[in-house]
Amino acid sequence: MTDVTAETTAPQNDAPAAPQTTSGFDALKGMGTVGVGEEHPVYTQKLDAQGRAYSTGKRKNAIARVWIKPGSGKITINGKDQLQYFAREILRMMIAQPLEVTDRLTQFDVDCTVQGSGLSGQAGAIRHGLSHALTHYEPALRPVLKPHGFLTRDSRVVERKKYGRAKARKSFQFSKR
Repeated sequence: MTDVTAETTAPQNDAPAAPQTTSGFDALKGMGTVGVGEEHPVYTQKLDAQGRAYSTGKRKNAIARVWIKPGSGKITINGKDQLQYFAREILRMMIAQPLEVTDRLTQFDVDCTVQGSGLSGQAGAIRHGLSHALTHYEPALRPVLKPHGFLTRDSRVVERKKYGRAKARKSFQFSKR
C-alpha cells in the first residue's frame, strides 16, 4: 500500500479580496456614538460686559430671562424679592434646586424677569434659565446639572381646545333625546 497525502492548501490568487459588506445591525455599529478617539465639545465661559452670565428659560407658556453674578445669594424676580413674589415654599425650593445641587447657594446673586403662564410655570422657567446661566458662568457645572434634568426644557404645554368639545378632550354631557 502506498501512502498518499494530499495537500489542503487552497490555490493562491493575486487578486485583491472583495470588500466585506455588512448588513442589518452590524452595519449600524459605531454610527452616531462618540468614539474613543473623538473629542467632546468644549464649553467656554460666556459673560457680558458687567461680568454677568445670561440665559433664557422656558416652561409651559412662561419665559424667564435670568442674569447671575457673584454675590451673596439674593434672588430678585421682576424687581421683587423671591419671598414676596413666590409665597409658596415649594416654588422657592424649585428655583433654588440648581444652586443647591452645585453648592453655590450663597455665591451668586440672581436677577430675573419672567412673564406668561402661572406661578408654577414661571418657577420652572426660572429654574431652567438659572441652570443654563450657571453653565455659562462655570462650564464645569454642566456634568453636575445634566443628570438631574435641569438643562432639559420641559416641552409639555396645554393641549388646544377642539371644536365640538367642551375642552381639549372633555365632551359635552350626552343627551339621549
